Amino acid sequence: MAWVTKSSTEEYAAPEPPKQYTPKQKAGNWWHYHKVIVVVAVLLVIALTWTLYDIFGRPQADYHVGWVGAADLPADTVSALEEQLAAFGRDLNGDGRVLVTVDQFPYDFSADTQADPTYQMAIYTRLEGDLALSDGCYIFLLQDPEGFQQMTGALQYTDGTLPPDASTDWQRMVYRWGDCPVLAGLDLGEYTGLTTVDDITGSSQELLANVYIGRRGNWQQENEYYAACDAMWDALTAGAAALPADSAE
Repeated sequence: MAWVTKSSTEEYAAPEPPKQYTPKQKAGNWWHYHKVIVVVAVLLVIALTWTLYDIFGRPQADYHVGWVGAADLPADTVSALEEQLAAFGRDLNGDGRVLVTVDQFPYDFSADTQADPTYQMAIYTRLEGDLALSDGCYIFLLQDPEGFQQMTGALQYTDGTLPPDASTDWQRMVYRWGDCPVLAGLDLGEYTGLTTVDDITGSSQELLANVYIGRRGNWQQENEYYAACDAMWDALTAGAAALPADSAE
């Protein structure tokens, strides 16, 4: 029988010791495999923080006034409106201040509008959602009250009574801004930039002179918010001249 023996002169390489990494290298390696998870987690924290601030930290409006026109109002006009209208309200939520928010719905009711239909649908859906809220916009500033009423059927008559279904006599539901002494007398100052990409200047009062003011019909149970908005409406429209029945845009 033959025996195979290991040569006493054969050499074997010793196993290499485990590679040692510096703390910096370890951190870099960890980041390489976990950076996506970290980024997603940070974004989620930011989103959650913003949502919580929006719910609990941001001052809550006592009144919501809606603007419905073909385009947004200038930022300066909106700020002036919110400040001036607050003088006609009261602190409804008990936070020590009266805050009015102008919520904008840039919707064009004209048949020949060139607006993007997808964007228009999104705005209209948001408007419909707001009209369903018990604490949403109650007083509206309208560029096209006839189109607004045809599409939503949401307005009441200026005397506070509710119109019959499918009513089209919108002239009895609104006042023209310039025909309301209180509104026409508000100090709204000047605006700079009709949009965020121009530097056009002008008078906010002149911009609103031919806008109309109306209020949403109350087909729900009366509450404190509706009563407070009705009181603001009465103050803002005191002495207003009614529109003739054959008024046209």
